[in-house]
Amino acid sequence: MDNKSYEELRKECDELRIRMQEFHDIRRRLQQSETRLARLLHNLPGMAYRCRIDADLNNTLEFASRGSLELLGFTPDEMVRDNWNTIERMTHPEDLSRIQQEARMAILEHRPYQLMYRVTMSSGDIKWIWDQGEPGYDENGVPQTLDGIILDVSAQKLREVELKQENERLRSSLKGRYRFGDIVGCSDAMQQVYRLVMKAAESGTNVIIYGETGTGKDLVARTIHDLNTRDGKFVPVNCGAIPEQLLESEFFGHKRGAFSGANADKPGLLAAANGGTLFLDEVGELDLNLQVKLLRALESKQYTPVGETVPRRSDFRIIAATNRDLKEMVRKGDMRADFFYRIHVLPVTVPPLRDRREDIPLLIDHFLSRQGGEGGRTTIPTAVRIALEDYDWPGNVRELQNVLDRYVAFGEINFSDVRLTEEAVLASAATAGLVTVAEPDCSGTLKDAVERLERIMIVKALETCRWRRNEAADILGLNIRTMQRKIRRYGI
Repeated sequence: MDNKSYEELRKECDELRIRMQEFHDIRRRLQQSETRLARLLHNLPGMAYRCRIDADLNNTLEFASRGSLELLGFTPDEMVRDNWNTIERMTHPEDLSRIQQEARMAILEHRPYQLMYRVTMSSGDIKWIWDQGEPGYDENGVPQTLDGIILDVSAQKLREVELKQENERLRSSLKGRYRFGDIVGCSDAMQQVYRLVMKAAESGTNVIIYGETGTGKDLVARTIHDLNTRDGKFVPVNCGAIPEQLLESEFFGHKRGAFSGANADKPGLLAAANGGTLFLDEVGELDLNLQVKLLRALESKQYTPVGETVPRRSDFRIIAATNRDLKEMVRKGDMRADFFYRIHVLPVTVPPLRDRREDIPLLIDHFLSRQGGEGGRTTIPTAVRIALEDYDWPGNVRELQNVLDRYVAFGEINFSDVRLTEEAVLASAATAGLVTVAEPDCSGTLKDAVERLERIMIVKALETCRWRRNEAADILGLNIRTMQRKIRRYGI
């Protein structure tokens, strides 16, 4: 009996030693696992943490990763020693009660939590941080831990605030009904353009911009890109300026040695537009073969450079512009229907300048103000302004800008271009009190009549100002250098 009991006891001891060994093995593996986990957490961006939850749902910090030093300015030991109080002390007073309530509700509702709030650093600087985690529970559903990570999102928040402020500024300018960003116009037609620009910026869809040459399609495209939240570049492409044999290489890039002259690897336009906008100006000039490849890249977000076999990825958005009728091109087979429908998601039509004449005075003032500065002209004679407003502007806004640039640079306008009428000049001059229009001299060419009138106005202005050239130049809307040049020209 005694021997049997001893034998049983020996076996139990052996089993106990085996179990103890297994326990030590498990403990060792657990420690190794915890060490690997801690190493991983210490190398994560931001600060990983674990809190113990008590019966009153209060938090006690048990672990903080090394990222706490860079994020908050405290070592992990300092964080744990001070419990969760460090975080609460640093949290902005306006945010503290809100995040405490949100975390408590997440624990009670057995769900993860995502918090964004401000913390004040010892330097007084404000950081925006993103706090994301999840409660842990025992088998009875009692909350035990909070495991999460805190990241510095100040840069993203600053970008968000800047975009919001920019959107508010542009919305305010829209309400002002005279400009939208760098686009100038108060007409009903331009108000519709503004509304579509906002819609395009908010939606992120592909956009096609229609309009005659010189209407400002590129400016509309740039505004849509700037208002959008995408962080990538705005990559403009003049589709009609790239030689046909180089189209594929320009868009998709090429590998060194892919063809004669390819002396180095070259990233293409799609690589440059990754995360941003590819602006296809004069999209109607693209050949059918390239349309197919661009369509595939749009749908798959992948493309293959010339000479390579491995596809690359590019997440780009297309904004296209044209002065051609793309639907007619599709009907004639000059554009693929599938490519057309892929880019023709949100159409925006920019009206020609002749259809929004009420915008011409605003545009004149806008372009002249850009040319301002010391000695620069900020006004123009009424006669010239009337002539500019009466012109049809077949070259649209671009032509108007060029004419005004020449006027600022040389003090003269080529009246044959703007079709200045003698009647308009004389009427404006009479209104200004510089000449009378009882019997105008209508002999000779229009240019001769304008020059006669210009000399009369200069002499009258000089007499009014007692031949003080600076004052006379101000009355006429000229700078002093142009005034002196005209005085010499007319022998006054």
